[in-house]
Parts: sequence; C-alpha cells; structure tokens
Amino acid sequence: MTSNDGSIDSIQFSEQQTTSGHVVAYVLLNAPKALNALSKAMIDRLMPKLAEWRVREDVVCVVLHGAGEKAFCAGGDIIGLYNAMRAAAGAPSPDAEAFFAAEYRLDYTIHNYPKPILCWGTGAVMGGGLGILAGASHRVVTENTTIAMPEVGIGLFPDVAAGWFLNRMPGRVGLFLALTGSPIHATDAWLVGLADARIEAAQREAVFAALADVRWQGDTRIDASLLSGLLRGFESGTEDWTAANVLAHRDVIARVTDASDVASVQAALAQEDSDDKWLQRAAKTMASASPTSMVIAFEQWHIGAHLSLAQTFQREFAIAVQCTRHPDFAEGIRALLVDKDKQPAWSPARLEDVTMEHIAEHFRLPADYHEHPLADLA
Repeated sequence: MTSNDGSIDSIQFSEQQTTSGHVVAYVLLNAPKALNALSKAMIDRLMPKLAEWRVREDVVCVVLHGAGEKAFCAGGDIIGLYNAMRAAAGAPSPDAEAFFAAEYRLDYTIHNYPKPILCWGTGAVMGGGLGILAGASHRVVTENTTIAMPEVGIGLFPDVAAGWFLNRMPGRVGLFLALTGSPIHATDAWLVGLADARIEAAQREAVFAALADVRWQGDTRIDASLLSGLLRGFESGTEDWTAANVLAHRDVIARVTDASDVASVQAALAQEDSDDKWLQRAAKTMASASPTSMVIAFEQWHIGAHLSLAQTFQREFAIAVQCTRHPDFAEGIRALLVDKDKQPAWSPARLEDVTMEHIAEHFRLPADYHEHPLADLA
C-alpha cells in the first residue's frame, strides 16, 4: 500500500491474437516500485477498456497481471488518499471519496463481467488488489502469493467487498482474517475460496502463450470451461509450498472467534499459550490496531451474510466515506507509512471507549450525499 502517481505508463493494455481467430486482452498494472498500488487514474483508464472489450465479439478473455515479481497489487494508493485527506484540512475530501466510488465500481464490474477474467495473483495481493482478484472468474495463485486484508492496522476496514467474500469462507475464518490482518498463502487461498488454480510463478509466460492456442468459441460458458481446463494442465509441484496457516489453526480460529464482541476475541487470542509466530503476529496486530476499525470489521462481518454483492459495495462506500471524515484513517497512514513511527494516536484509543453510536455513524452515508453514487449497482 504505497504511493502511485497514476501516470499513463502505470497501466498498460495489449491484445493477443489467437489461432481460433479471437482476441485475449491483457491489463498490466505497471507500477512495480509502488507494488502496483491502484490509483484512481489507473481505474479511470481501465474502466473504458473493460467496457470496450465487453461488447467486442472477438474478445473472449481478459487477463489481469502485475509488473515485477513482488506484487500483483498490494492495495489502493494509500499515500494518494492520505495526501487528499490532508489537503482537505479537516473538511470532506472529494478526491478521497471519489476514489472509493471508482474502486468499488471497478470491483463490481469484474465480479459481474460476462467474459472470463484470468487474474494472475502472484506476490503481494492485499486490500484493493484482493478486491480485484476476488472478483475474477479464474484466480491463479503461486508459491509467492501472500494475501492479506491489513486495513484495521491503518484505521480503515476490510473493504472491496470483504463483507461479502469473507462471509463465504468456512466457519469464522473470514472474521479472524478481518480482525487480525493475518497473511495467507496459496493453499489457504484455494481452501477458503479465493483461488481457483495453484500454478508455479515461473509458468506465467507459458500460460499466457498457451491462451493463444485455446479453441475459443465466443460462448462465455464454453470459454470459461476451456480456460479452467488449461489452468488445470499447469497445476503441479504444489506439494512443497508454504503450509496452510488457516488449515493448521482451524481449531484455534474457531475457538477465539466464538465471541460476542471484539474485546472477547482479543482476550481469547491473547490467552492462547503458543509460540506459534502466525498466532503471535495476529495477537500483536489486534493489540495495535484501531479499536474503531476492529469493531467496524466485527459488525461488518456479522451483517454481511445477509447482503447481496451490490448491497455490500453500497454499504462499504458509506463506511469508507466516514473513515475519510474521521481521524483514524489518516492517522494510521501517517504512523505506519508516512512518518513510520508506528505510534498511531487512535480516537478513541481503547476498545472499551468505542460506543455503538460511534460505530453506527460509520455505517450511514453522510447527509450531504443526496444520492448514493453506487445506487445503480444491481
């Protein structure tokens, strides 16, 4: 989650002719120094391309991938959001709020795209990057993939439809990941429903080359099946990949999340007598995260099971706007990514001081919005 200036080179488009006479379209997030952080300028260039490819009969598949080996996309342009909030000097920031509207509309478009979308999710896939990956029809992870939703640590909340896809993970795994920001890897991603294929990172160019030889039909259902078959043919050598953290800790996750509030989850996790580094990291995150963000994430998960995808994005937009208008988000970015003192001054500072009135306010779109910018979804 670093800064990206959104220059024209930060997102690139290309097309690949296939032997069947069709076209595979490619989107490259090309800001490797910023871990391919997603900016509004990138979104504004991508959306028209997706609209164009949607109606072109020759385009049968869209591929999303990131430049470099370190990340597919490590999140949204957090530093850009911070600068926008600072420039607003305490007033609402139109630029920051417009970013979330654009990002969520992009994610919703990907979720509902009528043609197969292959997302090559190697390296860091966090926050906004996970929003893209989660919506793709064909999601590839590699031995280098690290997935996380670390938003509570910067005073935000797990967004980009996290309230929808975290609720679709087994048991209360999604709640645990939301509260702790714990990283998972390829096998876990496959087990919890965030990945469709596990392929070695070195096979990327071979997979992309093979797309040209698929006997595409121009029929979404058939083409999706053909793409799945191609990816299965590249799955191998995963036996020695990073152990599945969620699978290994399923009993602990079930035990500590069986609670009625965040404080109880935190206490139960702290009481786990373990030298396990993954659990220790989870407990440390909860101890240092924004109390408001954790309570938002807790409430978001419990309500999310009853919402449609469109309703999820609409509700998350309201929360995101409120986060830009409350102090914790900017303060969290300052402490972790700008000044890097790792000493955020949360407001309120303690879980016991977070009132439900304070949380309820975050779930309401501010009164100055006369119309919800995502009202047309669904």
